[in-house]
Amino acid sequence: MTSSAIAVSGLRKAYGDRVVLDGIDLEVHRGTVFSLLGPNGAGKTTTVNVLTTLLKPDGGTVRVAGHDVATETRAVRAAIGVTGQFAAVDELLTGQENLRLMADLKRLDAGAGRRVIGELLERFDLVGSAQKPVSSYSGGMRRKLDLAMTLVGKPRIIFLDEPTTGLDPRSRRTMWQLVRELVADGVTIFLTTQYLEEADQLADRVAVLDQGRLVAQGTPDDLKRQVPGSHVRLRFADAAQLDAAARVLTEATRDDDALALRVPGDGGTKSLRALLDRLDEHAISADEFSVHTPDLDDVFLALTGRTTEVAK
Repeated sequence: MTSSAIAVSGLRKAYGDRVVLDGIDLEVHRGTVFSLLGPNGAGKTTTVNVLTTLLKPDGGTVRVAGHDVATETRAVRAAIGVTGQFAAVDELLTGQENLRLMADLKRLDAGAGRRVIGELLERFDLVGSAQKPVSSYSGGMRRKLDLAMTLVGKPRIIFLDEPTTGLDPRSRRTMWQLVRELVADGVTIFLTTQYLEEADQLADRVAVLDQGRLVAQGTPDDLKRQVPGSHVRLRFADAAQLDAAARVLTEATRDDDALALRVPGDGGTKSLRALLDRLDEHAISADEFSVHTPDLDDVFLALTGRTTEVAK
């Protein structure tokens, strides 16, 4: 059995003369989180719509759960779950009734349906609100119910389209934990998000899409290492120590007001050890030091030329 949950090669999609996806190649391994990032108009939604069989590709090959999305649509749909940006729940029904509706649509028998619904209500901490109408739920509760409804059919691949948009930080972290638990159970997650911290926290691999092309792929750490800006910040007790350190570390940028030096580096332990050894050789001691490395916001800006505010 292949290790790929999703395999895409040369994916193309155009609307008339406007090319939206221009030869996309990507692979998502089973039991991992793959995050697709990009500014508005980059082609993220089109990619997800093709992978979930909502759009037909114009070129290339796309296989999801081992099935071709163009010729084996029904098999693909049976293997996946999709949670959109806005919770697809019926506010007039209770939480339990929403889950029952999904169980009926999945044609589960009464006994299996009750069992699955009970397990999901427990797992998502919705037992106490199961009999309440969804119109009374908070945003975080609705998102949890929406994800629970997606899991009724036990899909092995789940597409999460900006699943935490509009949630407060506590609810967002609850969703992150639920995603981690799903992956621990062997589920594959394809995530699009406007929060780069979210991709950094959850994704095993990240791809950045810009103007219909993938401009980078790799682990979050791999992408961060491609962007310059790693440095060590040293703060000293007095101006004399700062002057002495500046004479030794000639490549550093000094901040006299903060009694600090900013020393370029690669963020690795080897270079940090060498830096501290140089100070020690000259009997120079720093009161504080901290290592700063680029984050995914820096990566996004470097690769697309736009800040993450544009992607929101």
